[in-house]
Amino acid sequence: MKHFKVWYTSVLILLLVVLAACSESSSQDINTESEGAENINPDKQVEAPFEGWVEGLPQITAPEGFEWKQFEGVELNFISENTPPSSAIAANIEQFEDVTGIKVNIEQTDLATVVEKASLDFNAKSAKYHLIYADPYQILAKQSQHFVDLNQFIEEPTMPGLPGGLEDFSQSQLEAAGYMGDKEALYALPYDNPTMVLAYRTDVFEKYKDQFEEEMGYDWTPDEDMTWEQYYEIAKWITEKAEEGVITEVNYGTGHQAKQHDSLMNDFSNILASNGGDYFEKDDLGSVGSTEPGKSAMDSDVAIESAEFYNKLLKVADPGSTSWDWSGLAEGFAAGNIAMIPEWHEFSSMFEDESSSNVAGNVAWTTLPTGNERKAHMYGGTGIGINKYASEEEIKASWLFVLWSTSPQAQYMILKSDQGGSTPTRNSVYELEEVQNGMEPGTPESEEMPNLLAMKPTLKAWEEEHAYMRPKIPQWPQVDTFIFTELSKMLAGQQDPEETVNKIAEQTNQLTDR
Repeated sequence: MKHFKVWYTSVLILLLVVLAACSESSSQDINTESEGAENINPDKQVEAPFEGWVEGLPQITAPEGFEWKQFEGVELNFISENTPPSSAIAANIEQFEDVTGIKVNIEQTDLATVVEKASLDFNAKSAKYHLIYADPYQILAKQSQHFVDLNQFIEEPTMPGLPGGLEDFSQSQLEAAGYMGDKEALYALPYDNPTMVLAYRTDVFEKYKDQFEEEMGYDWTPDEDMTWEQYYEIAKWITEKAEEGVITEVNYGTGHQAKQHDSLMNDFSNILASNGGDYFEKDDLGSVGSTEPGKSAMDSDVAIESAEFYNKLLKVADPGSTSWDWSGLAEGFAAGNIAMIPEWHEFSSMFEDESSSNVAGNVAWTTLPTGNERKAHMYGGTGIGINKYASEEEIKASWLFVLWSTSPQAQYMILKSDQGGSTPTRNSVYELEEVQNGMEPGTPESEEMPNLLAMKPTLKAWEEEHAYMRPKIPQWPQVDTFIFTELSKMLAGQQDPEETVNKIAEQTNQLTDR
């Protein structure tokens, strides 16, 4: 009898395990076929009835016989950080709703709230939010198992395909925003792409160019050849001359987003990566990511040197820097107090808006300075993905929204929108003559699309050898907090640079059990 009970218990446990596995598997398996699939001709593509297509861009198409309003009446909820793309999409959502009959509610809030609400929704498996702004580092790295594999739709012949294909996205951005751990499943498509480059005041640099060159012996105009050491020298010179009353246009040579916040990690990372450093010894954590990051690299000589330089640089910066995130820094620069700043490129339109900026018409952009090893530009882009706990009908309807919102024509619309003004994630948009002209200062196109003024250096920053993607690991939110907390103590004079990076390394290794 005792043996029977053991056997019975073992069988029961085995059945429960099998049932659980089947349940988990079934949540991943989606019938991606269109309604009326038997009447659809995948061999013939028909142009979609969306407004706004521009000649030269890949078109949204569907196989002959596809009914765009087959999900009419479905209501979708999209949670997003309050970013320019989502503002533009929300302002123009009728373009999608009129064609599909799908209602889309867009909730915009700060990123921390998006992370919290998405996590609660995933844990409850309630699919309150069908569409997620899938920040690669704070959401996707920890929650990828809760997203639909979009390859299922890209490869489905009875549903609309991806206009331009995956190759129309920057491949480094696609890897960072879309994958986790490997490239077998694609969880999100690139939706926005803020990247840090250098903004500077042309009026200041032109007026005092000869004086600086006479004293310091080189042309100080910010360009691709500038080094971080030169950046420091220039910033220090401007700050000192402003204190003496020689320079009157600005008060400080540089400003930074050095608040005890994620922004501080971003600002410091440009210098760390340019010197050949990173947060972990393991390579390629910033692309597809990993669940096993290994040992911290923050106790290295490169990390110490980078922290020492950053500490030195902030001593000649606008003192408001230690209270600013990226928005505070942008406002300080727009007020006219600072000569140059490392900043996210999508603030270009703000700087050119005379209603909110005192520097309109006097701003130029270039790549960030070169460190000991290379140039490095922090990438801050995010993808849009689908909650796998939604119903099959909601998931299919969500795919149509993902398809449209990341399409070349929607990205072009976002670029030109008064409510958004974000820069496209699609390569094909940058090939348009109108967009090329918009990258040149003083053209009618640049006045209409001012974010394009930062795009020449940004396109350079997106090149693989110049881009920097922070580690995409499940533990990143905690590691990020270690970094900006300890760096903030350093900037406040509470600890020296070596102690700072060693504390970051020690806490990181404890977290990852290394």
